[in-house]
Amino acid sequence: MQQNNVRRVFFLATLLLSMAAVASAQYDGTCSNATMSGVWGYTITGTLITPTGPVPFGVIGRSINNIDGTSSATQTSSTGGQVSLDTLKGNGGVVNPDCTTTFSVSVYDKSGTLLRTANWSGVLVDNGKELRAIMTSLVLANGTPNGMSIPAIVTMNARKLFPPDMLGWQ
Repeated sequence: MQQNNVRRVFFLATLLLSMAAVASAQYDGTCSNATMSGVWGYTITGTLITPTGPVPFGVIGRSINNIDGTSSATQTSSTGGQVSLDTLKGNGGVVNPDCTTTFSVSVYDKSGTLLRTANWSGVLVDNGKELRAIMTSLVLANGTPNGMSIPAIVTMNARKLFPPDMLGWQ
């Protein structure tokens, strides 16, 4: 009986050590665009500062991020209570080794008309499974050569739903 207990302890110790080795092999403490690739769910909340006063803003959505820094998403947004269904295209996203990131997304309505472009700065946390970000600029596409910039106090929280390997991506 004592020999069985020794075997069990040895087995459990070996199992724990091998699980620790696998966990450390999956994440080495640095990030890259590969860390952010996969399918994400996100919420965005904040306030837009318009000439007529502050306007509350909220979004819930799902994005697919590619290893090359491009992304696509669908979302439901509410601006001052006006709800819309949007599509997004992102390009030029960069993830730094320290897990900070910058990215830009263009938001379109159902007919494909560009509504706005948002730039973000963020940080990946929880071994690259979550993202915290703040909007650094918001430009409306209103027909002027440079668009109209709107001050915004807007943050994003995102969680990875599926890593690329679960989707069969290489």
